[in-house]
Amino acid sequence: MLLTIDIGNTNISGGIFVGEKLKHRFDIATKTYKKAELAKKIRAYPEISASIICSVVPKLARIIQRNLKFLTGRNPYIIGKDLIVPIENRYRIPKQVGQDRLVNAYAASSLYTGPLIVIDSGTAITFDVISKDKAYLGGLIFPGMNISLEALKEKTALLPQVKLQPPQMLIGRDTKNSILSGVVYGFAALNDGLVIRIKNKICKEAKVIGTGGNIDLIRKYCRQINKIDKDLTLKGLNFIYNNIPNIKRG
Repeated sequence: MLLTIDIGNTNISGGIFVGEKLKHRFDIATKTYKKAELAKKIRAYPEISASIICSVVPKLARIIQRNLKFLTGRNPYIIGKDLIVPIENRYRIPKQVGQDRLVNAYAASSLYTGPLIVIDSGTAITFDVISKDKAYLGGLIFPGMNISLEALKEKTALLPQVKLQPPQMLIGRDTKNSILSGVVYGFAALNDGLVIRIKNKICKEAKVIGTGGNIDLIRKYCRQINKIDKDLTLKGLNFIYNNIPNIKRG
């Protein structure tokens, strides 16, 4: 039984796998993380024999690494340190690519026929492009929807903080709905427009996979996303673990 942990800037996502099957999934807020909360999430699974971590928050990764050693009795594997994502990385400076992006690319190339575009809509929005021969080509990074809402509040004198949610209409008739309409419809148009540009560069038949915490919201307004896979990163971690040679699996 494998515990997979994806540490993001907003949420820590966890998944417990038996073979290829995801048996249990959970989320913990990154900013308020406590060992007791993680212990509660995995308490019902004493059969966990290994764990693997992918993180974009290095300090928290070290804390959770120690916590998992205490909770499971075994040191977890760390992506980028103990394990290298087995995908050809064609980034100009390969070490600059976030490990989560490589894990997503590897997972997508393992599950779907390329070429592929992976959109991860979270704190930041990333586009990652995978070739037909399963190589990581690169991508785009830009601020996510919540960052945009926070920036409007912080950088303007009169605009209020608005919670991210579906807009009630395209043409807002009050400030709240004008902001929501601008951000949600605006990001949907941005996503669709970028996908079209990327397809024109690599292949017009490229498949688009969506993942990330905000993907369920934005998918309703996008026309270019072919498949939603919210567990893509967790699946990728499981695939990587199952491809470690000469390892005894519980």
